[in-house]
Amino acid sequence: MKYEKHSFWLVLILSVLMFSCGSRKYTVKSDTKASKVADAMASLKSKELYRFITDWTGVKYRFGGLDKSGIDCSGFAFLLEKEIYGITLPRISRDQANVVKHKSVDRLNEGDLVFFSFAGRDVDHVGVYLNNGFFVHASTTRGVIVDDLNLPAYQNVLVKSGSVR
Repeated sequence: MKYEKHSFWLVLILSVLMFSCGSRKYTVKSDTKASKVADAMASLKSKELYRFITDWTGVKYRFGGLDKSGIDCSGFAFLLEKEIYGITLPRISRDQANVVKHKSVDRLNEGDLVFFSFAGRDVDHVGVYLNNGFFVHASTTRGVIVDDLNLPAYQNVLVKSGSVR
């Protein structure tokens, strides 16, 4: 009888511990950069664009590069626009900006281009707009990556945005 009483309490305590640990919900904070990037990617209308970006994500930056051993920003935009939209852009970001019809940032659509001037004068960087303020580009330090256009680092140097279509 004494053994049964202890067994009952032991089983009860173990059950409470097991179920209380198992009932915890582990969630990803929805306000993290990673979750926002994931939402932007999941919201893409073009599945071909999604595949293209995931295939190129992480490819290192190489000035003048045009393949998976290294690519620069204008080369990435050039390949993406050609493969996904059938549009042939000039190869250099400054020239790409010249063929784009200006649109305000709040009117951009998936596949539109965003141009930056980090050096302060001419266009020297390009990315491709996705949605919800996110764009994909070949970063000189991080390679091909999806980034938040609303970051001050980009807002302060954004010089043009628009469409070639």
